[in-house]
Amino acid sequence: MAHSQVAYLIPLKADLKEDNSSPRITLSEGPNIIGRGNVSIVDKRLSRKHITIIASTSGSASLSVEGTNPVVIRSSGGGERKKVKPREEVSVSNDDLIELIPGHHYFKLVLLPIENKGSYERAAKKARKAEDDVEAIRRFCPPNEKLPSTFRLLSVNGLPDWANTSCVSINDVIEGDIVAAILSNYMVDVDWLMSACPKLANIPQVMVIHGEGDARQEYIQRKKPVNWILHKPRLPISFGTHHSKAIFLVYPRGVRVVVHTANLIHVDWNNKSQGLWMQDFPWKDDDKDPPKGCGFEGDLIDYLTVLKWPEFTANLPGRGNVKINAAFFKKFDYSDATVRLIASVPGYHTGLNLKKWGHMKLRTILQECIFDREFCRSPLVYQFSSLGSLDEKWLAEFGNSLSSGITEDKTPLGPGDPLIIWPTVEDVRCSLEGYAAGNAIPSPLKNVEKPFLKKYWARWKADHSARGRAMPHIKTFTRYNDQKLAWFLLTSSNLSKAAWGALQKNNSQLMIRSYELGVLFLPSPIKTQGCIFSCTESNPSTMKAKQARKDEAEKRSKLVTMTWQGDRYSPEIISLPIPYELPPKPYSAEDVPWSWDRGYSKKDVYGQVWPR
Repeated sequence: MAHSQVAYLIPLKADLKEDNSSPRITLSEGPNIIGRGNVSIVDKRLSRKHITIIASTSGSASLSVEGTNPVVIRSSGGGERKKVKPREEVSVSNDDLIELIPGHHYFKLVLLPIENKGSYERAAKKARKAEDDVEAIRRFCPPNEKLPSTFRLLSVNGLPDWANTSCVSINDVIEGDIVAAILSNYMVDVDWLMSACPKLANIPQVMVIHGEGDARQEYIQRKKPVNWILHKPRLPISFGTHHSKAIFLVYPRGVRVVVHTANLIHVDWNNKSQGLWMQDFPWKDDDKDPPKGCGFEGDLIDYLTVLKWPEFTANLPGRGNVKINAAFFKKFDYSDATVRLIASVPGYHTGLNLKKWGHMKLRTILQECIFDREFCRSPLVYQFSSLGSLDEKWLAEFGNSLSSGITEDKTPLGPGDPLIIWPTVEDVRCSLEGYAAGNAIPSPLKNVEKPFLKKYWARWKADHSARGRAMPHIKTFTRYNDQKLAWFLLTSSNLSKAAWGALQKNNSQLMIRSYELGVLFLPSPIKTQGCIFSCTESNPSTMKAKQARKDEAEKRSKLVTMTWQGDRYSPEIISLPIPYELPPKPYSAEDVPWSWDRGYSKKDVYGQVWPR
């Protein structure tokens, strides 16, 4: 039987103000062991069983030190500090401050007010509801049939277990009897990749499409398994890169398409806020009329064709030797795809190609979509990890694309005011990686401190996903109204002309420098939901169900955040695990946006300054 909740430990900053970037710790009736495993602090001085707090429904509590380091209690009354040595026990009171290491890691003890059993139960119920509102990712457990319609966050080391609910690791993606794999990314650490995902060593054919420099490419060439092929796509315009992050896995039963935001390196898959979408698709049935082409298939084949990798041969059970090239991917049935692909490829795009890539592709798709009236002139969010050299003219051009769309009565949604979610210096300093996290937020002062950007800055706040200290490498763009979303884009694209493209020659040409790839979530007909085909499960019950009830045929799914309050079991509700808070909180006068070429003398959580 679960114990009643009777108290909380509230994390505090060094100035003793509440630290909203770290989750509070719930204390139940009876003994509660607090240590390294359930505190979002990286400090080897903390023991796995550091302290025990015994709390009761009467409103009393005691603390004993289990670890090897003393703890300091500061009374709420006179501010007296008392050192509690290992194996000592003391009484603690409401609002007492606890220093888990003397002078470090402050928490405030909050005992719930208890008058009688009835009032206690009401207080506990209220506290649980407040906890649910804050720790919303606990509830993010989408059923299998809805997984292709949403995305998931990557697991983060050092967070409490609840923070990784329904999150994924690389081994959750690269699994099963894979016969060929294409890994697309910017950075690739072969040593880490092979140790983190040993399955890769057993895949007969692996193509790695990357954006590494010459020296790093030579190193990978020496270290890679013999069955791996490396390919760096052509970059026709200077200062571009191959930045797309995707995985394509070919199985005997079909293909798995994965679009994500993490480089193939340790810190990206373990320490940062990242996102991933994937869906499995079956082979087309040669004995039946081939399904009509769909938007997703066109998006995918157009993009893969441009990459021009050296085709290779894979032996597929029951199909023999097959050439793996862009055309090969036409062999799969994408009719149940739940997203659209938004890609960027370098070049000067004109004519029909003008609307095929970058922000013009996004504009074109949104223009064809019908949205609820509540999204008229609703705000936009730009969230990313690298800021290009921008000007107000281009930001307006980009905003016009993201503001596209109409309502049922053909009314344009109209422009939305954007906010840019960007970590502050304090966010980086206090993050899981300390200042080192700033290496993956590589924007120079000259880009960050342009005066016209000041009105757009908003905080990276992520209590409900416990990712306030896991710095964002995820890139997302969305239009929202409270906790409802008109659409949502998970992408590799940062906010830059190089990634999204810039219109030239009286808007007749779009110039893009880099390769990028993202997935766009849109409100879609309910009849397209319920697709649960799997490449890794052979149980017939996992096959797709195409039939929809007549009363559902005209309905459209609704996109909401994890903190949306409503019937999550409704077939029309698709919950997306947006890791940051909506509406975003604008910067205060004290907040300073992070830039990586500036010096910071205040020490981080590891005692380091920046640059090191």
